[in-house]
Amino acid sequence: MSHPTETPSSGPAAADRTALRADCGSCFGLCCVALPFAASADFAIGKGAGEPCRNLRSDFRCGIHTRLREEGFKGCTVYDCFGAGQKVSQLTFEGRDWRRHPGTASEMFAVLPTMRHLHELLWYLTEALTLPAARPVHGAVRRALRETERLTHGSATELMELDVAAHRDSVNQLLLRTSELIRARIPGKKKNRRGADLIGADLSGADLRGANLRGACLIAADLTRADLTAADLIGADFRDADLSAADLRGAIFLTQAQLAAAKGDAATRLPPSLTRPAHW
Repeated sequence: MSHPTETPSSGPAAADRTALRADCGSCFGLCCVALPFAASADFAIGKGAGEPCRNLRSDFRCGIHTRLREEGFKGCTVYDCFGAGQKVSQLTFEGRDWRRHPGTASEMFAVLPTMRHLHELLWYLTEALTLPAARPVHGAVRRALRETERLTHGSATELMELDVAAHRDSVNQLLLRTSELIRARIPGKKKNRRGADLIGADLSGADLRGANLRGACLIAADLTRADLTAADLIGADFRDADLSAADLRGAIFLTQAQLAAAKGDAATRLPPSLTRPAHW
């Protein structure tokens, strides 16, 4: 049966997301210092917030970048700052790094999570503008995009004082409306598994077109050959989920980090805005 498909490239003004992709060469290794992690299946060692990872070199590059998974740092390959790292480094702190200017360190590390939240919202809002079916809310989305971008240009103090949760809630209302407009184009009853516990679920070959999978826990789920056209995937946890031969071309609000956390193969169909992870 044929069905309408929305893809991020089908909009009239598919935006340039270059600034929303991590540019580690323009960042001061912030994620390798600011963020804490515990020794686990995702990290070979643990470290505290503000403590440089032992693999961080003096030039702010990762010493094991090309073999992170082999060295037990799978979690590093999944993290995505959405370009927040370089903005904090080069815009908020005007290129002053925390090694040569140690007085900036605590503020710089505190600002990173807020900037990342804002950049993630920019990613979703930008995608919403590429979807023709969401035209009824495009005006409001553009205003939210401009306001979110304005917030990212605030000073370190302004960013630390920002109520990012309140702003996120406001933007989320627009993203929900966008989701409803897109999913409404899929005929028939759509599955609502928002926030569902689907750990290890057998969803192989499942028809998940237009499904609401926001925040669903799909850890180690079998999604081989599943059709996720127009499925809302914001916040869905795909750690170790099998996406082999799944159709994700028209999925909405899917991120590179979600793909990196999952398993897939050459037959997995992806939206044009995302790339196939190297470990697939």
